[in-house]
Amino acid sequence: MNYRISKKMQDLRPSAIREIFKALSDPTIISFAAGNPAPESFPVEELARLSADIYAKESVTALQYGITEGYPALRRDVEARLSDRFNISMEGQTTVITSGGQQGIELLCKTMCDEGDTVICENPSFIGALNAFRSLGCNTVGVPLAEDGGIDLEKLEDTMKACPRAKILYLIPTFQNPAGTCMPLEKRRAVLELAKKYNIVILEDNPYGELRFAGEEIPTIKSLDKDNIVVYSGSYSKVLSAGMRIGFICGPEELITKLVVAKQVEDVHTNQFFQMLCHRYITECDIDAHIAGIRKLYKHKCGLMLSELDRVMPDCVKYTRPEGGLFIWCTLPDSIDQGEFIKKAMEKKVAVVPGQAFNCDTSAPSQCFRLNYSTPSDEQIITGVGYLADAVKAML
Repeated sequence: MNYRISKKMQDLRPSAIREIFKALSDPTIISFAAGNPAPESFPVEELARLSADIYAKESVTALQYGITEGYPALRRDVEARLSDRFNISMEGQTTVITSGGQQGIELLCKTMCDEGDTVICENPSFIGALNAFRSLGCNTVGVPLAEDGGIDLEKLEDTMKACPRAKILYLIPTFQNPAGTCMPLEKRRAVLELAKKYNIVILEDNPYGELRFAGEEIPTIKSLDKDNIVVYSGSYSKVLSAGMRIGFICGPEELITKLVVAKQVEDVHTNQFFQMLCHRYITECDIDAHIAGIRKLYKHKCGLMLSELDRVMPDCVKYTRPEGGLFIWCTLPDSIDQGEFIKKAMEKKVAVVPGQAFNCDTSAPSQCFRLNYSTPSDEQIITGVGYLADAVKAML
């Protein structure tokens, strides 16, 4: 059979991270490649207790169809937390519960963009979002990050001028994936003004916003928005359970109403049982104390990885020093071939993600690679960083 693949899927490549996962069945491999929350962060006992109670008392609701917008009680929880925790006004806004934050990103693009339209992104940026945009026939145009950790404002405006079909500006301003950096407050305000000037919707992706373990909180772009420019995507994947696939998207009612229709076509509604479980956890357990425990855990893990990098990695390798989130972004000197380094790391049983996987233009070269500190154990962090340093030294 000669299968005729659609044009929009022909050139789409698998996520580099998901492909790396296939190699991780070997238990001797140390993975710094994932974006997973730490297994020890899952509140297993509480979720088991709440699950049993749901099945005992609300089994029909849990196992029956729900409404596309999401389980009403959970939507109220999400909106209350957006207001109380992130100072986001819900006036004229509405929220949809999605199958992970990833679905909200894809749904907004599907709702707003035609094939050939442009989505402007930070470069580098989140692989899952880039592939979602590409799968819908959109052009992804990257704007580099500046030294302060936020997008380069001058190049952003040049790009907006040069792309009349740009409809969405996709940003991860807080603990950016993959860089781990934060956009300063004044730059957030400036980006908002540029989006308003050029009539481009900002998609603010904030899955890591609750994971700050150092430094000062910075307001979300959505909380600064007075003109319905920003659509906000969030998730409980990093603070409760990634496997539950509970995310949400919040934005102006006029836009989100159309997004609901797109979701109806995709999956009718997000998993009803896990929506109910998430609601019960938020209302019956101390989610703030739980998140505080995750922050403490990641502060330790990030600190350990940075201290090991400081101790054994040659000075020619540069890396970010995040104040939260899950990732450290490393840059090799030009004298080292990045592809060969990735191979040598794998030979030493250490998996990292090559930087070009995060580029808007995946054919563009990169001297960077991403490290994750949330998943590996302390012993794996120490051993794995040592192996990476050995690989660098062998190539110098």
